[in-house]
Amino acid sequence: MAGRLILASASPRRQDLLSQVGIVPAAVVPADIDETPRPGEQPRALARRLALEKAAAVARDHAGAFVLGADTVVACGRRSLPKPADEAEARRCLDLLSGRRHRVIGGVALVCPDGRVLVRDSVTAVQFKRLSQAETDMYLACGEWRDKAGGYAIQGRAALFVTALNGDYNNVVGLPLALTAALLTGAGAWSPTVKE
Repeated sequence: MAGRLILASASPRRQDLLSQVGIVPAAVVPADIDETPRPGEQPRALARRLALEKAAAVARDHAGAFVLGADTVVACGRRSLPKPADEAEARRCLDLLSGRRHRVIGGVALVCPDGRVLVRDSVTAVQFKRLSQAETDMYLACGEWRDKAGGYAIQGRAALFVTALNGDYNNVVGLPLALTAALLTGAGAWSPTVKE
């Protein structure tokens, strides 16, 4: 029988995505870690490391549980874009993404009760149209950029900016669902069931 599952994330989007496919963690315990990229750290390595650090931090206090950690990094070239601290930083992110293709990397880590540590990632390519000043201003005014990697939420008004997407849409929202479900199932942390 699977041990209990704990989600090491403060993101309501990740909780919503998991519940959408019937995965309901026994508890949600946000991890308090430093998310600052290390010097020279590439976006993919950053996403994987942060997912693992979140899961490991929470697992230390929850022996016997499966602990799922995740992180989303928006990458433009080799550069990892921040969660903007203010509107000016959000504008810089949008200006950088305007008219360009970028990658969204979702890191997923699972710490198992038996000591196994599994880390995976998913990469989605997203193309933005060239944004007008009015479009950027509108988006900044709506406030959706707050607490979002790269300063945008694809599931909100930023959907207006996306002209192409290659990969897992849910990964851009905050969690690659198919990959996460396969990881949990393979580790024995969850199995799909049919309810009548």
